[in-house]
Amino acid sequence: MREIPGFVDLQVNGYLQVDFSDISLTEEQFIFAATKLLDTGCAAFLPTVITSSPEIYQHNFGIIVKTMRRPEFAGRILGIHAEGPFISDKPGAVGAHTPAYVRQPDPDFLRQMQEWAEGNIRVLTIAAENPGAVELTRCAVDLGITVSLGHQLATREQLIACRDAGATWQTHLGNGMPNEVDRHRNPLLDGLEVDGLSAGIIADGHHLPVDLVKIMLRVKGIENAVIVSDASSLAGMPPGRYHSMGNDVVIEPNGYLHNPAKRCLVGSSATITGCVKTLCTIPELSGEDMIRLTFDNPLRLIHVAPEAVKSPYVCRWDEESRSFDVVR
Repeated sequence: MREIPGFVDLQVNGYLQVDFSDISLTEEQFIFAATKLLDTGCAAFLPTVITSSPEIYQHNFGIIVKTMRRPEFAGRILGIHAEGPFISDKPGAVGAHTPAYVRQPDPDFLRQMQEWAEGNIRVLTIAAENPGAVELTRCAVDLGITVSLGHQLATREQLIACRDAGATWQTHLGNGMPNEVDRHRNPLLDGLEVDGLSAGIIADGHHLPVDLVKIMLRVKGIENAVIVSDASSLAGMPPGRYHSMGNDVVIEPNGYLHNPAKRCLVGSSATITGCVKTLCTIPELSGEDMIRLTFDNPLRLIHVAPEAVKSPYVCRWDEESRSFDVVR
């Protein structure tokens, strides 16, 4: 079994109470969170900025790009995931994003975002049903950005149209959608059926039941799936009560992060290493399967060569214990 330098996470919203989408984010805070996260067995990641104001994009992208240039983060912070602002503003689909910041597809604004990011936006999440989504997809692909479809109420035909324009991924499939949907036509089932769109899967054990993760992997196939943590700013924190993203939330002892009053999840408290531990409970998955899901596939999706990832760690699969040993 081959060794890898750790796991790659394409969706990290924050860590240890540092929110990558907060206007008050400082360079020192971001360096602290990134350093700590990369010491968990995460080889490389995309800091994720959710649907935000122009001021937040300009400020926070600048901090992330400046940090990427530091020698200690070379080959470890691989770019930026812009999760929005071109998503659905409808209840259920918009999720924890602020509806007031949602924008209709606007190639000029996307070009401005990429300018603020100095060309470092690697992934853009959009809703496929919005008018102009196909044109925005083509624009993003021309800018070298991987387009992912999510936080949407898109039909099968709208998914196919964006796929044919160059979209290749689906952001946290099965999440970022209403709790109650048509039993036959809905973004989850259509997203599973449409070929050519890899599935992003939050495998923290809470966003999706483990048996649903198994079904998604069977339908899509190991080569067409990517595991993400979707870590919130409370990831890495101990169980307890917190205030996050305008919510009074609780992290339960099992890691379940939720708002009891609203009866909803408020992001993930897991890192990508924690998600791998969940995968290890699925006996049908081999160590090689998990390496593809958490290292090979995410890098291929954002067109990064494996040798470009630099990490002082080595992850080795132990068949007897069905776990990865992470050693420096």
